[in-house]
Amino acid sequence: MDHLTVLLEDEVEAIHRTTLCILDEVGIVLTQPKAREILSGEGAKIQGDFVHMPPDLVERALGLCPNTVTLHSRGGKSVTLGDGNLHWHNMGGAPYVYELSTASRRPATLQDVRDSALLLDALDYVDTVVPTFTPQDISPALMHIAMYRVTLSNTSKPVQGPGISTAREVRTIVQMASVIGDPKKVLSLSVSPISPLTFRDETVLALTEIAEWRIPLAPLPCPIAGATAPMSLTGALVQQNAELLASIVLAQSIQPGLPIMYCGRLSVMEPRTGLSVWGGVETGLASAASVQLGHRYGLPVNVYGFCTNAQELNIQNGYERTINAVIPALAGADELSGIGEMESGVMSSYAQMVCDNEITGSIHRLKRGFAIDEQALALEVIAGVMRDSRQFLDQWHTVQTLRQGEIFIPKLAERRSWEEWDRAGRQDFVARAQQEANRIISTHEVLPMTDRQERELDELLQKADETTHHGP
Repeated sequence: MDHLTVLLEDEVEAIHRTTLCILDEVGIVLTQPKAREILSGEGAKIQGDFVHMPPDLVERALGLCPNTVTLHSRGGKSVTLGDGNLHWHNMGGAPYVYELSTASRRPATLQDVRDSALLLDALDYVDTVVPTFTPQDISPALMHIAMYRVTLSNTSKPVQGPGISTAREVRTIVQMASVIGDPKKVLSLSVSPISPLTFRDETVLALTEIAEWRIPLAPLPCPIAGATAPMSLTGALVQQNAELLASIVLAQSIQPGLPIMYCGRLSVMEPRTGLSVWGGVETGLASAASVQLGHRYGLPVNVYGFCTNAQELNIQNGYERTINAVIPALAGADELSGIGEMESGVMSSYAQMVCDNEITGSIHRLKRGFAIDEQALALEVIAGVMRDSRQFLDQWHTVQTLRQGEIFIPKLAERRSWEEWDRAGRQDFVARAQQEANRIISTHEVLPMTDRQERELDELLQKADETTHHGP
């Protein structure tokens, strides 16, 4: 199936040219002395708080980026972004858990980080795992480190690290990754510049640390059209692209050849409230456009997938998240995020994760399309049936085609008659998803780490806690 395009080729080039003008003529706000010195040595111009990056510097940095990023797990699994396949991961960093039984939300805990990793480890269509929740029972200074430590023990899938704020967090998480393997292979990390076009010293130092360790980097700008970016989607895409390319220039200036993922998290402002809208169809359009831009640079692209503003598992939730996942999926995204996401990333639920796993199966089926060949055209089958039984149930062609996956068969969606559904107790999709989540969390067993590995991870967490309270 051909990729969906929302931008013509000359429109992609117009965004690229405008991005180069922004980086060259407007510049980015970056005051960290070491980074300014490095960038100046590469040809950037320093004017006050601004760093101006000429087009040749940007193009040179893009040329240093590999076309793929491979993420490994402690269980021997690997996922290659940029291999032509669509991969998925869950949302990360939600502070709240939605409780289906009470239709209410509560603060997330470290136990939720553990349970969500366990559940995601068991779900068929989740390829990589990020820590789902920011536990509110952990001090903010230790939060990201604790999230990563607990996630490592509870999945054997590749783990992408949480969004990082400080260089100290980078160092500790790299040490933790070293317990299970080569950190350059088993870890990726994200940092977020501040929109519009601002790189705080803390962010720059964290990015520098990531690059020096040769850890695959996912720059993660999160502009809001109308608030921290232009209201036009095109202008917001230009700014997001500039923030991404500036991150790439800095990273490649520090560590040439560093693996980079092109990540976009553009949302729009709800004009009636000023809040960030993740569920609008504009998110899907912006994500698809981001796919085209990232692929223009030969980079693997990770964008929003499942996203909604809804606070419950309802019709709004279902249509928003599915539209916003389908559009970039058909555009050729390498990785989509958002499994389990609710309320614009503020909340997640275990039932939602199971629901999304099933929707993901449908999207994979959609992307595959269907064959037009001699077997699929079925001329001989139709002719034979018309000479004989005039029905296709007993045909080998029917069995063979079903076994090849022609029809996606869901586990949760209701396809029985009214009478059968009624006799079974009228249980709906969401209730079945919660039931399945509960079953997995109580029974699923993850490939265990060794006692030595668990002990080393605990010691690193304890050391980070002591450093947080008492200083280095």
